[in-house]
Amino acid sequence: MAQRQDIRLSIPSKGVLADSALNLLADCGLPVAKTNPRQYEARMPALPALTVLFQRPADIVVSVSDGSVDFGITGLDVVAERRPTDDKSLLLLHDALDFGHCRLALAVPEGWSAVRTLAGLAAHAHALGRPLRVATKFPRLTADYLQRNAISPFTLISVEGALEAAPAIGYADIISDLVSSGQTLRDNRLYALDDGAILHSQAVLLANSSALRTRPAVLSTAQVLLEYIEAHLRATEHVAIFANMRGESPQAVAQRMFTQNILGGLQGPTVSPVVVRSGNGNWHAVHIIVRKDHLFQAVTELRSIGGSGVVVSPVSYLFEEEPARYRALMEAVRDDS
Repeated sequence: MAQRQDIRLSIPSKGVLADSALNLLADCGLPVAKTNPRQYEARMPALPALTVLFQRPADIVVSVSDGSVDFGITGLDVVAERRPTDDKSLLLLHDALDFGHCRLALAVPEGWSAVRTLAGLAAHAHALGRPLRVATKFPRLTADYLQRNAISPFTLISVEGALEAAPAIGYADIISDLVSSGQTLRDNRLYALDDGAILHSQAVLLANSSALRTRPAVLSTAQVLLEYIEAHLRATEHVAIFANMRGESPQAVAQRMFTQNILGGLQGPTVSPVVVRSGNGNWHAVHIIVRKDHLFQAVTELRSIGGSGVVVSPVSYLFEEEPARYRALMEAVRDDS
Protein backbone atom coordinates (compact mmCIF):
# COMPACT_ATOMS: atom_id res chain seq x y z
CA MET A 1 0.00 0.00 0.00
CA ALA A 2 1.33 3.44 -0.95
CA GLN A 3 2.41 5.67 1.90
CA ARG A 4 -0.11 8.32 2.86
CA GLN A 5 1.06 11.76 1.77
CA ASP A 6 -1.24 14.09 3.69
CA ILE A 7 -0.41 15.28 7.22
CA ARG A 8 -3.07 14.77 9.87
CA LEU A 9 -3.79 16.19 13.31
CA SER A 10 -6.63 14.76 15.40
CA ILE A 11 -8.31 16.73 18.17
CA PRO A 12 -11.28 15.84 20.41
CA SER A 13 -14.60 16.00 18.61
CA LYS A 14 -16.78 17.45 21.38
CA GLY A 15 -16.94 18.63 24.95
CA VAL A 16 -14.74 20.92 27.01
CA LEU A 17 -11.57 19.25 25.74
CA ALA A 18 -12.57 19.97 22.13
CA ASP A 19 -13.38 23.62 22.80
CA SER A 20 -10.16 24.10 24.75
CA ALA A 21 -8.06 22.50 22.00
CA LEU A 22 -9.58 24.78 19.35
CA ASN A 23 -9.09 27.82 21.60
CA LEU A 24 -5.46 26.95 22.26
CA LEU A 25 -4.67 26.51 18.58
CA ALA A 26 -6.38 29.80 17.75
CA ASP A 27 -4.46 31.60 20.52
CA CYS A 28 -1.24 30.12 19.12
CA GLY A 29 -1.96 31.63 15.70
CA LEU A 30 -3.07 28.26 14.31
CA PRO A 31 -6.87 28.60 14.07
CA VAL A 32 -8.91 25.72 12.66
CA ALA A 33 -11.36 26.60 9.90
CA LYS A 34 -14.40 24.47 10.69
CA THR A 35 -17.38 25.85 8.81
CA ASN A 36 -19.83 23.09 9.77
CA PRO A 37 -19.99 21.89 13.41
CA ARG A 38 -20.94 18.40 12.21
CA GLN A 39 -17.97 17.91 9.88
CA TYR A 40 -15.21 15.53 10.96
CA GLU A 41 -12.51 17.19 8.86
CA ALA A 42 -11.25 20.77 8.71
CA ARG A 43 -8.30 22.86 7.58
CA MET A 44 -5.70 24.99 9.33
CA PRO A 45 -4.98 28.05 7.12
CA ALA A 46 -1.61 28.68 8.76
CA LEU A 47 -0.54 25.14 7.77
CA PRO A 48 -2.33 24.40 4.48
CA ALA A 49 -0.81 20.92 4.19
CA LEU A 50 -2.32 19.88 7.51
CA THR A 51 -5.72 18.20 7.75
CA VAL A 52 -7.49 18.47 11.11
CA LEU A 53 -9.65 15.50 12.11
CA PHE A 54 -12.13 15.21 14.99
CA GLN A 55 -12.21 12.01 17.04
CA ARG A 56 -13.04 10.72 20.48
CA PRO A 57 -10.11 11.31 22.90
CA ALA A 58 -9.39 7.60 23.32
CA ASP A 59 -9.55 6.97 19.56
CA ILE A 60 -6.93 9.66 19.00
CA VAL A 61 -4.39 7.56 20.90
CA VAL A 62 -5.12 4.53 18.73
CA SER A 63 -4.99 6.53 15.48
CA VAL A 64 -1.63 8.12 16.28
CA SER A 65 -0.24 4.81 17.50
CA ASP A 66 -1.18 2.91 14.32
CA GLY A 67 0.00 5.72 12.04
CA SER A 68 -3.33 6.61 10.46
CA VAL A 69 -2.90 10.04 12.07
CA ASP A 70 0.42 11.88 12.51
CA PHE A 71 -0.40 14.16 15.46
CA GLY A 72 -3.01 14.19 18.18
CA ILE A 73 -4.17 16.36 21.06
CA THR A 74 -5.84 14.44 23.87
CA GLY A 75 -5.65 13.84 27.61
CA LEU A 76 -2.67 12.19 29.26
CA ASP A 77 -5.13 9.93 31.10
CA VAL A 78 -6.34 8.22 27.92
CA VAL A 79 -2.77 8.03 26.59
CA ALA A 80 -1.66 6.17 29.71
CA GLU A 81 -4.71 3.89 29.62
CA ARG A 82 -4.90 3.13 25.89
CA ARG A 83 -1.24 3.15 24.87
CA PRO A 84 -0.19 -0.40 23.93
CA THR A 85 2.30 -2.02 26.29
CA ASP A 86 5.93 -1.41 25.24
CA ASP A 87 4.66 0.72 22.38
CA LYS A 88 7.34 2.91 20.76
CA SER A 89 5.14 4.34 18.04
CA LEU A 90 3.84 7.19 20.23
CA LEU A 91 6.04 10.15 21.02
CA LEU A 92 4.92 12.75 23.55
CA LEU A 93 5.82 16.06 21.92
CA HIS A 94 4.31 18.33 24.57
CA ASP A 95 3.21 17.05 27.97
CA ALA A 96 1.65 20.24 29.39
CA LEU A 97 -0.76 22.12 27.10
CA ASP A 98 -2.31 23.72 30.19
CA PHE A 99 -5.94 22.70 29.75
CA GLY A 100 -8.00 19.64 30.62
CA HIS A 101 -6.51 19.50 34.11
CA CYS A 102 -7.83 16.63 36.22
CA ARG A 103 -6.69 13.62 38.19
CA LEU A 104 -7.68 9.98 38.09
CA ALA A 105 -8.50 9.17 41.70
CA LEU A 106 -10.09 6.60 43.98
CA ALA A 107 -13.28 7.81 45.65
CA VAL A 108 -15.30 6.10 48.39
CA PRO A 109 -18.80 6.66 49.86
CA GLU A 110 -19.25 9.23 52.62
CA GLY A 111 -20.35 6.39 54.87
CA TRP A 112 -16.77 5.10 54.88
CA SER A 113 -15.66 8.10 56.93
CA ALA A 114 -12.88 6.11 58.65
CA VAL A 115 -11.28 5.36 55.28
CA ARG A 116 -9.23 8.41 54.29
CA THR A 117 -6.04 6.86 52.92
CA LEU A 118 -4.83 3.93 50.83
CA ALA A 119 -3.76 2.14 54.01
CA GLY A 120 -7.26 2.52 55.38
CA LEU A 121 -8.76 1.27 52.12
CA ALA A 122 -6.46 -1.75 52.15
CA ALA A 123 -7.58 -2.63 55.67
CA HIS A 124 -11.24 -2.12 54.78
CA ALA A 125 -10.94 -4.24 51.63
CA HIS A 126 -9.30 -7.05 53.61
CA ALA A 127 -12.10 -6.96 56.18
CA LEU A 128 -14.89 -7.19 53.58
CA GLY A 129 -14.50 -10.92 53.20
CA ARG A 130 -14.98 -10.62 49.45
CA PRO A 131 -13.29 -8.76 46.58
CA LEU A 132 -13.55 -4.98 46.67
CA ARG A 133 -15.71 -3.90 43.71
CA VAL A 134 -14.24 -0.91 41.83
CA ALA A 135 -16.19 0.79 39.04
CA THR A 136 -13.98 2.48 36.46
CA LYS A 137 -13.40 3.41 32.84
CA PHE A 138 -9.66 3.04 33.37
CA PRO A 139 -9.14 -0.65 34.18
CA ARG A 140 -5.46 -0.79 33.24
CA LEU A 141 -4.34 2.16 35.34
CA THR A 142 -6.64 1.30 38.21
CA ALA A 143 -5.63 -2.37 38.44
CA ASP A 144 -1.93 -1.49 38.37
CA TYR A 145 -2.40 1.12 41.09
CA LEU A 146 -4.40 -1.17 43.37
CA GLN A 147 -1.84 -3.94 42.99
CA ARG A 148 1.10 -1.61 43.67
CA ASN A 149 -0.58 -0.42 46.85
CA ALA A 150 -1.48 -3.93 48.10
CA ILE A 151 -5.23 -3.38 47.95
CA SER A 152 -6.68 -6.85 47.45
CA PRO A 153 -8.65 -8.76 46.55
CA PHE A 154 -10.54 -6.56 44.10
CA THR A 155 -12.81 -6.83 41.07
CA LEU A 156 -13.01 -4.17 38.37
CA ILE A 157 -16.43 -3.27 37.02
CA SER A 158 -16.56 -1.63 33.61
CA VAL A 159 -19.06 1.23 33.40
CA GLU A 160 -20.00 3.21 30.29
CA GLY A 161 -22.20 5.87 31.88
CA ALA A 162 -21.79 7.96 35.03
CA LEU A 163 -19.62 6.18 37.59
CA GLU A 164 -20.67 8.23 40.58
CA ALA A 165 -23.99 6.38 40.99
CA ALA A 166 -22.38 2.92 41.18
CA PRO A 167 -21.85 2.78 44.98
CA ALA A 168 -25.35 4.18 45.70
CA ILE A 169 -27.01 1.68 43.37
CA GLY A 170 -24.96 -1.12 44.92
CA TYR A 171 -23.06 -2.73 42.05
CA ALA A 172 -19.72 -1.25 43.15
CA ASP A 173 -18.12 -0.33 46.47
CA ILE A 174 -15.90 2.51 45.26
CA ILE A 175 -15.00 4.22 42.00
CA SER A 176 -11.87 5.19 40.10
CA ASP A 177 -12.71 8.24 38.04
CA LEU A 178 -11.47 11.56 36.73
CA VAL A 179 -11.81 14.40 39.22
CA SER A 180 -11.38 18.12 38.59
CA SER A 181 -13.16 20.29 41.15
CA GLY A 182 -14.61 17.37 43.11
CA GLN A 183 -18.12 18.85 43.05
CA THR A 184 -19.61 15.85 41.23
CA LEU A 185 -18.22 13.55 43.90
CA ARG A 186 -19.74 15.68 46.66
CA ASP A 187 -23.08 15.80 44.85
CA ASN A 188 -23.11 11.99 44.89
CA ARG A 189 -21.95 11.66 48.51
CA LEU A 190 -18.47 10.47 47.63
CA TYR A 191 -15.01 11.78 48.50
CA ALA A 192 -11.54 11.16 47.09
CA LEU A 193 -8.92 9.50 49.26
CA ASP A 194 -6.27 11.87 50.58
CA ASP A 195 -3.50 9.94 48.83
CA GLY A 196 -5.55 8.16 46.20
CA ALA A 197 -4.51 10.06 43.05
CA ILE A 198 -3.62 7.47 40.41
CA LEU A 199 -2.58 9.97 37.74
CA HIS A 200 -2.49 13.75 37.32
CA SER A 201 -3.56 14.59 33.80
CA GLN A 202 -3.88 17.44 31.32
CA ALA A 203 -3.96 17.76 27.54
CA VAL A 204 -0.87 16.65 25.62
CA LEU A 205 0.40 16.69 22.04
CA LEU A 206 1.29 13.30 20.54
CA ALA A 207 3.05 12.28 17.35
CA ASN A 208 3.69 9.06 15.50
CA SER A 209 7.42 8.40 15.80
CA SER A 210 7.67 6.53 12.50
CA ALA A 211 6.11 9.45 10.60
CA LEU A 212 8.54 11.86 12.22
CA ARG A 213 11.48 9.66 11.31
CA THR A 214 10.55 8.85 7.71
CA ARG A 215 8.61 11.87 6.46
CA PRO A 216 10.46 15.22 6.48
CA ALA A 217 7.21 17.17 5.99
CA VAL A 218 5.79 15.69 9.19
CA LEU A 219 8.94 16.55 11.12
CA SER A 220 8.81 20.10 9.76
CA THR A 221 5.16 20.40 10.84
CA ALA A 222 6.08 19.15 14.30
CA GLN A 223 8.62 21.96 14.59
CA VAL A 224 6.04 24.58 13.63
CA LEU A 225 3.47 23.22 16.09
CA LEU A 226 6.00 23.12 18.92
CA GLU A 227 7.42 26.56 18.13
CA TYR A 228 4.03 28.27 18.19
CA ILE A 229 2.63 26.34 21.16
CA GLU A 230 5.77 26.81 23.25
CA ALA A 231 6.03 30.50 22.36
CA HIS A 232 2.39 31.14 23.24
CA LEU A 233 2.32 29.16 26.50
CA ARG A 234 5.52 30.82 27.64
CA ALA A 235 4.12 34.25 26.72
CA THR A 236 0.95 33.76 28.77
CA GLU A 237 3.11 33.77 31.91
CA HIS A 238 4.67 37.15 31.07
CA VAL A 239 3.79 40.78 30.39
CA ALA A 240 5.62 43.59 28.60
CA ILE A 241 6.28 46.75 30.60
CA PHE A 242 7.08 50.12 29.03
CA ALA A 243 8.04 53.23 31.00
CA ASN A 244 9.79 56.58 30.67
CA MET A 245 12.79 57.48 32.82
CA ARG A 246 15.26 60.35 33.08
CA GLY A 247 18.96 59.57 32.77
CA GLU A 248 22.21 60.83 31.36
CA SER A 249 22.51 57.87 28.99
CA PRO A 250 20.91 54.50 28.20
CA GLN A 251 23.74 52.86 30.14
CA ALA A 252 23.07 54.99 33.22
CA VAL A 253 19.35 54.14 33.13
CA ALA A 254 20.13 50.45 32.72
CA GLN A 255 22.51 50.50 35.67
CA ARG A 256 19.78 51.96 37.90
CA MET A 257 17.46 49.19 36.78
CA PHE A 258 20.08 46.54 37.51
CA THR A 259 20.20 47.70 41.14
CA GLN A 260 16.62 46.39 41.54
CA ASN A 261 15.55 42.78 41.97
CA ILE A 262 13.63 42.01 38.80
CA LEU A 263 14.05 44.90 36.36
CA GLY A 264 16.62 43.03 34.29
CA GLY A 265 13.88 41.39 32.22
CA LEU A 266 14.72 38.22 30.34
CA GLN A 267 18.27 39.16 29.34
CA GLY A 268 18.38 42.84 30.25
CA PRO A 269 16.23 45.93 29.69
CA THR A 270 15.89 47.63 26.33
CA VAL A 271 16.64 51.34 26.80
CA SER A 272 16.37 53.92 24.04
CA PRO A 273 16.37 57.76 23.91
CA VAL A 274 13.06 59.59 23.75
CA VAL A 275 12.93 62.46 21.24
CA VAL A 276 11.30 65.46 22.94
CA ARG A 277 10.23 68.74 21.32
CA SER A 278 11.75 71.00 23.94
CA GLY A 279 13.16 71.05 27.43
CA ASN A 280 15.35 68.42 29.04
CA GLY A 281 16.23 65.76 26.48
CA ASN A 282 17.49 63.21 28.97
CA TRP A 283 14.39 61.04 28.75
CA HIS A 284 14.61 57.36 27.90
CA ALA A 285 12.07 54.67 27.15
CA VAL A 286 12.62 51.35 28.90
CA HIS A 287 11.10 48.01 27.92
CA ILE A 288 11.27 44.79 29.91
CA ILE A 289 9.49 41.43 29.96
CA VAL A 290 8.60 40.08 33.40
CA ARG A 291 6.51 37.27 34.81
CA LYS A 292 2.89 38.18 35.55
CA ASP A 293 3.30 37.27 39.19
CA HIS A 294 6.13 39.83 39.43
CA LEU A 295 4.14 42.65 37.82
CA PHE A 296 3.33 44.74 40.89
CA GLN A 297 6.86 44.39 42.23
CA ALA A 298 8.26 45.50 38.85
CA VAL A 299 6.00 48.57 38.72
CA THR A 300 6.94 49.47 42.31
CA GLU A 301 10.66 49.14 41.54
CA LEU A 302 10.34 51.25 38.38
CA ARG A 303 8.63 54.02 40.33
CA SER A 304 11.31 53.89 43.02
CA ILE A 305 14.03 54.77 40.49
CA GLY A 306 12.08 57.47 38.66
CA GLY A 307 10.00 55.51 36.16
CA SER A 308 6.77 57.17 34.99
CA GLY A 309 4.04 56.62 32.41
CA VAL A 310 4.18 52.87 33.00
CA VAL A 311 2.30 50.86 30.37
CA VAL A 312 1.67 47.12 30.66
CA SER A 313 0.79 44.97 27.62
CA PRO A 314 0.09 41.26 27.15
CA VAL A 315 2.65 39.17 25.29
CA SER A 316 1.38 36.96 22.46
CA TYR A 317 4.53 34.95 21.77
CA LEU A 318 7.88 34.48 23.46
CA PHE A 319 10.18 32.56 21.12
CA GLU A 320 13.34 31.02 22.51
CA GLU A 321 16.43 30.36 20.43
CA GLU A 322 15.15 26.80 20.14
CA PRO A 323 12.44 25.21 22.29
CA ALA A 324 13.71 22.54 24.66
CA ARG A 325 10.91 20.24 23.57
CA TYR A 326 11.99 20.54 19.93
CA ARG A 327 15.55 19.62 20.90
CA ALA A 328 14.15 16.61 22.76
CA LEU A 329 12.14 15.68 19.67
CA MET A 330 15.21 15.76 17.43
CA GLU A 331 17.17 13.65 19.91
CA ALA A 332 14.34 11.11 20.06
CA VAL A 333 14.16 10.92 16.25
CA ARG A 334 17.93 10.41 15.99
CA ASP A 335 17.92 7.73 18.70
CA ASP A 336 15.08 5.93 16.91
CA SER A 337 16.85 5.93 13.53
